[in-house]
Amino acid sequence: MSSVKLECVVRERNQIGESPVWEEKEGTLLFVDIFGPRVSRWNPVTNETRSLATEMFVGAVVPRRCGGYVIAEGTRFSAVDWEKQTIAPLAHIDQNKDKIRLNDGKVDPAGRFFAGTMSIEIKPGVQDMKEGALFMLQPDHTVVKHFDQVHLSNGLDWSLDHRTFYYIDSFSYKVQAFDYDIVSGSVRNGRVLYALEKDEGIPDGMCIDTEGKLWVACFDGGRVIRIDPQTGTRIQTVKLPVDKVTSCCFGGKDYSDLYVTTASYGMDDQAIARQPEAGYIFKVTGLGVKGIPPNSFAG
Repeated sequence: MSSVKLECVVRERNQIGESPVWEEKEGTLLFVDIFGPRVSRWNPVTNETRSLATEMFVGAVVPRRCGGYVIAEGTRFSAVDWEKQTIAPLAHIDQNKDKIRLNDGKVDPAGRFFAGTMSIEIKPGVQDMKEGALFMLQPDHTVVKHFDQVHLSNGLDWSLDHRTFYYIDSFSYKVQAFDYDIVSGSVRNGRVLYALEKDEGIPDGMCIDTEGKLWVACFDGGRVIRIDPQTGTRIQTVKLPVDKVTSCCFGGKDYSDLYVTTASYGMDDQAIARQPEAGYIFKVTGLGVKGIPPNSFAG
């Protein structure tokens, strides 16, 4: 068994660091700070982070096949031209922009951008329930709503054979699985895959490895857990020195490093003094597994 090593690599405090994406061509890590609100790109060679401010709370960023990125911000999907440092709206979702915002998102293997919503927090940890929904931005920039009655739409990914869609509604405290049709992008037959135990916190972002196992970031749980979708059991736990663990992705030259984003939102000075690395980004090595490259939006 290889020895797992944890290293804090991006020491710039995010309020809610989220949506990490490894860019193989550039050798950089892309991520957002939801309440920054900003999109950032960190270069591990130079240790420099470059950021672009967004107009609204930004829940997710994904690569785009034609270049640049697409972000889920506020109640719209927008195109980011990183070289010009500009943002242009692509499509809007049909929800109240004063009460709702897009949260976590990811591109499916066919190039569609899935992202869900949640009600905007009144204060840390306080929000309306069942106000969220799961949306899909298609390559022609039309938006499809898959389902609603979601508390807080969060982590998502697809099985290696593309037949299963994995999904987290954070305040259900569960990881769900759905049948997935890669041709149409349809999602159906939801079922519970894994229910979090009390000390594991709130399920947040997630990613999949080359063995088809899921890595789930546990907010207020201070850990990332590895789940076997076949058995619905937890098979590994990686603890972090901060409680508010938000998301994870594999990266590095062979996708064997796990990058983990965290948050500092809602923490006072005393809490930050106890967890001085809150809001920073960590790298986990020596896990003995690899991830898969991210998909890019086709539109």
